[in-house]
Amino acid sequence: MKTPDPSFRYPIKKGAYHRPGIERQGAWISFTVAVPAEKDCALLLYKKGKKEAEIEIPMEHSTRYGDLRSVEIENLPNEKYEYNYRIAGAIVTDPYARRIAGRETWGQASAGEGVLRGCIISDDFDWEGDEPLQIPYTDVIAYATHVRGFTRHSTSGVRAKGTFAGVQEKIPYLKALGINQLELMPVYEFAEVEAWDEKRPPIRRGGKADEPLMNYWGYADSYYFAPKASYASSKDPVRELKTLVKELHKNGIELVLEFYFPKGIQTARVLDCIRYWVLNYHIDGVHVNRDHTPVEALAQEPLFSHTKIMSEGFGLDEIYDGRTVPAFRNLAEYNDGFLMDIRRFLKGDEGMIPAFIWRERKNPERHAVMNYLAGHNGFTLMDAVSYDEKHNEANGEDNRDGTDYNYSWNCGEEGQSRKKKTLELRSRQLRNALVMLYLGQGVPVLYGGDERGNSQSGNNNVYCQDNELSWIKWKPGKTWEYLEEYVRQLIAFRKKHPVFHQAAELRQTDYLSCGHPDVSYHGKRAWLGDFENYSRSVGILYAGEYVAANSEGNESDDSFYAAYNMHWIPHEFALPKLPGGQVWTVALDTGAEGTDGICADGSEEVLPDQRTVTVPERTILVLRGRSKGNRKMVAKRPEEAKEQTKQAGAEAE
Repeated sequence: MKTPDPSFRYPIKKGAYHRPGIERQGAWISFTVAVPAEKDCALLLYKKGKKEAEIEIPMEHSTRYGDLRSVEIENLPNEKYEYNYRIAGAIVTDPYARRIAGRETWGQASAGEGVLRGCIISDDFDWEGDEPLQIPYTDVIAYATHVRGFTRHSTSGVRAKGTFAGVQEKIPYLKALGINQLELMPVYEFAEVEAWDEKRPPIRRGGKADEPLMNYWGYADSYYFAPKASYASSKDPVRELKTLVKELHKNGIELVLEFYFPKGIQTARVLDCIRYWVLNYHIDGVHVNRDHTPVEALAQEPLFSHTKIMSEGFGLDEIYDGRTVPAFRNLAEYNDGFLMDIRRFLKGDEGMIPAFIWRERKNPERHAVMNYLAGHNGFTLMDAVSYDEKHNEANGEDNRDGTDYNYSWNCGEEGQSRKKKTLELRSRQLRNALVMLYLGQGVPVLYGGDERGNSQSGNNNVYCQDNELSWIKWKPGKTWEYLEEYVRQLIAFRKKHPVFHQAAELRQTDYLSCGHPDVSYHGKRAWLGDFENYSRSVGILYAGEYVAANSEGNESDDSFYAAYNMHWIPHEFALPKLPGGQVWTVALDTGAEGTDGICADGSEEVLPDQRTVTVPERTILVLRGRSKGNRKMVAKRPEEAKEQTKQAGAEAE
């Protein structure tokens, strides 16, 4: 091909038609774009810092293969040039650009033709032998958050607030908590400042001037191949994000990225996008929206056989032939079913026992389930025990936005409270919720900030709130200081006891012929659960013998009995008799204040009555079967000890 401008000294030739975007082969860089055959197209090259293109290179029909047009340029310096395309007279930014210039400042609208440009990046990052971790879902402890909201608050204690580097600074915190998978909301280049909408006037916040609506979450058609420049503390978002991935992996933490694909997006673009992030950023998994995403195509892509793929559901018969079970279970169901059923049981709705025990047991062989009690869309966990109604007035939509169904209970008072009894009840409900989350057989997902009692003041739809309403507050106040340590101990408890995260779904049968099933349900009478519509309590026995049968490492565990009483009155539970001279000991009691209810391993006290136990209202008691040689001093009944504590406190006052 002839150079259109003699002053442009870099040789140009017809491209190789590999795939859209930029590819480097030795000294040559190819620029490839999909353009309908009837439209004119040209490559525009800009010197960095210049408004106008330095050169326009026609991409004529001679450069076309199908609808792809491609040209190659030799020795073009990465650091000097940016690019766009002119298609049918309009300037278009490459949808496959791997880095975007023009949005380096968060909250600054980018308007005008040619303001956004693709960058030519190098591939010289040293991964130091890094590879995805491929942690089995059985062992995953997940944490979901927003890059900016995670560390933007003044109390975050990091230098690079609201950035990839800020997340990296928090790796020691995540590791100490026990997290081994981090999920981030969209990190690709999206427009956080939306266009003005005449039908919906701009929002006035805090008495400031009218502003256009903020897309804080990033759910929009975007530049899916480019990391978000304003999420970088440096001038190189590509390197900063890759460094974050590498450092997470060094600390045993996977990275899962969320992608939102709009209606009408092409399957080829989705596949190209995920391939790029898996190969070039070493990500461990993706979370995609099923409604517009070809999830079955993703699941059938051989390259992704060991990449975690999460969505609301999958057509398993389309993905797997017959009853085929994948060698590596990489799919995971990610929907609100667990949240809705567990929250309803937590607040004491009738008829929830069957749904509760199913959610706690669910762990299919061909896909995992992601269990969560809060997320970006809805109430935080703290707000779920503090508000009956949504309070989205700050969004400027007259409180019409966001779901009206939160399955929450304010414990007797709407919003913030100073009443001691209300705060104590909320605290117990938080402990109950967290225990249900971490004792479920599915993958527990903690929404960032819930371990610190984070509140959004009852706003269940902070999609447009880039402020302290949506940011994690890192100083929760004295009432909730214990929560972080409580979560840390719960995670450690789950990890210590594989009976709560077995590799195979519990069958409710005695398939080992050991005299009792792998899981069983109990109530006023042993081996007979109370499943009446009015029942709000159930005992679940997990038999430790089955752990070894379901474990490749031939692990073993003790048996555990979890007594759940979400009724507002105490309930008596009959205890199954343990084999081999074992005795029931108290491992966990949500009725105890703060972290006092989680007993250190080996320090559990023996129940005085091995036949029955009375569990107070809205309390979970977890008992552990131990041999008599491990017994500690005999404990009073938990309810008796609590009553004595209350009396002592009253006398002190």
